Amino acid sequence: MSWENTATLWPDAEDEEDFDLVARDEEALGPGVRTLLDRLGVPGPPARFPTGSLPVYAIGDVVLKLYPPVHAEERPVEAGVLAAVHGRLPVPTPGVHASGEFEGWGYVLMDRLPGEPLSRAWPRLGEGERDRIAEQLGEGIAALHAVPPPAVEDWWPQDWDEFVADQVAGCAGRHRALGLAPAWAAQIPEFLASVPLTAPAVLLHTEIMDEHLLVRDGRLTGLVDFEPAMRGAADYDFVAPAVFLARGDARVYGRLLRAYGIRPDGDLRRRLMAWTLLHYYSNLPAYLERLPVPAAPTFDALAERWFAM
Repeated sequence: MSWENTATLWPDAEDEEDFDLVARDEEALGPGVRTLLDRLGVPGPPARFPTGSLPVYAIGDVVLKLYPPVHAEERPVEAGVLAAVHGRLPVPTPGVHASGEFEGWGYVLMDRLPGEPLSRAWPRLGEGERDRIAEQLGEGIAALHAVPPPAVEDWWPQDWDEFVADQVAGCAGRHRALGLAPAWAAQIPEFLASVPLTAPAVLLHTEIMDEHLLVRDGRLTGLVDFEPAMRGAADYDFVAPAVFLARGDARVYGRLLRAYGIRPDGDLRRRLMAWTLLHYYSNLPAYLERLPVPAAPTFDALAERWFAM
C-alpha cells in the first residue's frame, strides 16, 4: 500500500549520515508516524521501543516498523519473510497487517507479541528454564530452515557464493580495521582456507540473538526483526546464538544444536568459527572481550571453547 505525497512529513534520510542525525529524534519523526497511523486506521498514541537500529513503535496490540530511504530494501525482505514463516514455527513470529511506502519511507504494521526481551530475562532464569528455551529455539531454527524462501525482488545477496567469496577476501582487513591484534589477523586467511564452506542455501534469520527473542514464564514467545534475513548456509544462523546467548555455555549451546537435529563434532565447530569470522556484522575484537578466551591463541582453540557442546 502507498499514498501520493501530500506534504513533507519525514526528515531526510537518504544516506546513513542523514539517518543517524534523525534516528532518535521523535520531534522530527513524530508527524510522519502519527499521519501514517491515521492513514492505516490505527488509534492510540505510539510508544517508541528504546532499542533497535530502525524506528519501531508499539500501539496497543500492533507494532509499526519504519524503514528510511537508506534502508528501503529491508522492508520487502522483512514483510516477505514474516508472511512466509508466520504460523509455521514453534516460536511465534509477527503476522503482517500492512506493508508499503508512505512519502518515501517504508513501513510494516505487524502483530505485537507478548513477553520481554530474552536479554533482560536471561540472568534471572533457572537452569531448567534455560534448557527449555535452548531446545525450543533449536526446534524453531530447524523449522525456519525448512520454510522455502519467499520471492523477494532484488533480495541481497542474490548470489550466496559470491557473498561468501567477498567476505573471505576482505575478512582479515575488516577485523584489523575493528582493532583486531595483528597476531590474530595473520591467522585468518590460512584458517578460512582450511574450512569447507559450501552448503545448500536455506532461509536464514542471520541475527538470532537475545535482543530479538521474547520470553514469558520461561518459554519463548517471539522471534522478531527479520529485516536482515538472507538465503545461505544453515550454519550461518548458529553464530549469533553462540555469541549473544550461550556465550561459551556448552550446556545451552549443545541443547540448542541437538534440538535442531545436529550431531556436534569438531568439523562443525571449525565451520562455526569460520562463519563467525565471515558474518556480515562480525566484530571479532568485541567477541574476544565478551567471550571466554582459551590459553592457546589459535582459531582452533577458539572454536573448541566458543562452540563447546
